[in-house]
Amino acid sequence: MKYTSDVIEKEAVLEVAKLMAAAARTAPKAKGVDNILTMIVDGAEKDAIANEQRRIDEANGEITPFTRDAGNVDDSDCVLLLACKDNPALLTVCGICGFENCNAAVAAGAACAFNLSDLGTAAASACAVASHHWIDNRLMYTVGRAARNLGVFGEEVRMCYGIPLSAKGKSIYFDRK
Repeated sequence: MKYTSDVIEKEAVLEVAKLMAAAARTAPKAKGVDNILTMIVDGAEKDAIANEQRRIDEANGEITPFTRDAGNVDDSDCVLLLACKDNPALLTVCGICGFENCNAAVAAGAACAFNLSDLGTAAASACAVASHHWIDNRLMYTVGRAARNLGVFGEEVRMCYGIPLSAKGKSIYFDRK
């Protein structure tokens, strides 16, 4: 049996996406509480995210990074989505978010800084795995916003990033316009 490069490389990207999800899961987290959610999308689900990115720009009446990044999503083999449940640390003394304490932050509807930090650590761990396996990637807030708008992870998620993945002769995530 013969395996052509397009099939082999697409399968490799998906395998690395799975390893990235595992790295995000095992990344260090505040208070040892795991609020991280992961998902891999391709096909129609990936297309829906790219379309939502474009819709965001259309709704705002201007072209921003959302449209540019949507083109990258279109050209990617798959996208790893990383999200963090909205679960404040509820510390009695903290203030890292700018509020006096967690109760004041919750009352104001603010997101917990530890949740965002955990999401960033998970994303960095995932991107390191992709780089280690020579899979081109780019961390994108625009993908996360579109996925959140679509309710991909449900109501418990306020913070989400997307990492499109590709294995081509030249990285599609550079020389972008």
